[in-house]
Amino acid sequence: MTPQNKDRLLKAGLYAAYFFIIVVFLFPLFWVGSISLKTQTELFAVPPSILPSWQFENYWQVLQTTPVLTYLWNSFRLVILTVIFTLVIALPAAFALSRFKMRGKSGFLLVVLMTQMISAVVIAIPLYRLFASWDLLNNFLIILAIYVAVVLPLATWFMKNYFDTLPEQMDEAAIIDGCTKWQLLTKILIPVARPGIISVVILVSVQSWSQFVIPFILIDDAALYPVSVGVVNLQSTQAQITTHYLAAGSIMSIVPVIILFLLLQKYIVGALTSGAVKG
Repeated sequence: MTPQNKDRLLKAGLYAAYFFIIVVFLFPLFWVGSISLKTQTELFAVPPSILPSWQFENYWQVLQTTPVLTYLWNSFRLVILTVIFTLVIALPAAFALSRFKMRGKSGFLLVVLMTQMISAVVIAIPLYRLFASWDLLNNFLIILAIYVAVVLPLATWFMKNYFDTLPEQMDEAAIIDGCTKWQLLTKILIPVARPGIISVVILVSVQSWSQFVIPFILIDDAALYPVSVGVVNLQSTQAQITTHYLAAGSIMSIVPVIILFLLLQKYIVGALTSGAVKG
């Protein structure tokens, strides 16, 4: 076999693997979308039909008979505030870890990274017992603080690595021009690091939007449910809700994340490939 044929065979195998992975990940999403557009009769058809009869009324039914809009609004509030507070804390922390020399920095960074290995399931029950004893369950600010604490290590680590790619010559030039450390961060590094910041916004938003265990354990007031928990409890809100309505609610819960990725996906690539400055 010639080297050209080997190369073609390798590429064909690689594309076949890509196609398989795409099918594995996208087919469940396609199937939920198909179910959300079916009639109740189609749900129990044998064999099941791949394509639905396009019953968009299912979505209108969910909007009219369930509090799914309240769930979506709760999630939007949590995600937006989590992103804001995470950036307010993570950017200065990442800047300090990237630019300042300090004793024990490597060990601290290792601890920050290791915290990402702790599952939310592990901390949920102790947090429940703690906040229940303090009568702080169903508290929006407590849930927000936990969300920030969960995503903060990842955001700090990511931005620290991004700041490391920015040349320190920029710092020296800014300091010569009279910039303080705070001005260096806010007026020089943050504008240059915009692709990395947007990538952090996407990662934090997706992780916060899909957070399930923490709100499921710490919230029992349906009016405060985020959409991740609200969709699971959708079956109990109305007696007539069935699988196709549940599927419709599930699709509505993931549409904002899909839109976010479609609008800002180029910044993820930019954050991973861009250098510091031109010239």
